[in-house]
Amino acid sequence: MTNSKKQPIHLRDIILIALVGIIFSVIYFGCDFLYNALTVALTPIKLGPAANDIVIGIWCMAGPIAGFLVPHVGSGFLGEFLGAAGESALGGEFGASNLITGAVQGIAAELGFTFTGYKHYNWITSIISVVSMTVITFAWDWFRNGYAKFTPTMQITCFIIRLVSMFIFSGVLVQLIVRLLRRAHVVRK
Repeated sequence: MTNSKKQPIHLRDIILIALVGIIFSVIYFGCDFLYNALTVALTPIKLGPAANDIVIGIWCMAGPIAGFLVPHVGSGFLGEFLGAAGESALGGEFGASNLITGAVQGIAAELGFTFTGYKHYNWITSIISVVSMTVITFAWDWFRNGYAKFTPTMQITCFIIRLVSMFIFSGVLVQLIVRLLRRAHVVRK
């Protein structure tokens, strides 16, 4: 899909972005429990830190979905930020710091659309978004979660796991969801 002409953002677009944020805030809140369970399960085999990287693809889905469903500048950022804000409001374990993380993830998701000039909404955009989200969120975790202290082997392992998670959840699954919503005529093409 290409978006060759500029169209004004409508109230229904804003409502759709808000709905994406609300739905994903609940999903993100649920992923907090999955993250904790994975951390506990993987710690005995010295892969506990990788739990974050396994779940990160789910935690970054709102931005790409909002960006594909509402093809306007900033919709990917707003969808991701609202999802993180909702997770915090629900009592997510990361608290208010989630707002900063949501902003970082939103910027990372938005870059995929930025690099294509907001004109192409296809697999190429999705792959660029996956790569930008992987790199930027890994850099964020490098400082925030102490990834700099990990061994080089653990850093590479976490990065690869993160890339695969992003590809599966924020790439493939997002494309499938968007395609299904369009086929069902729930959203505009």
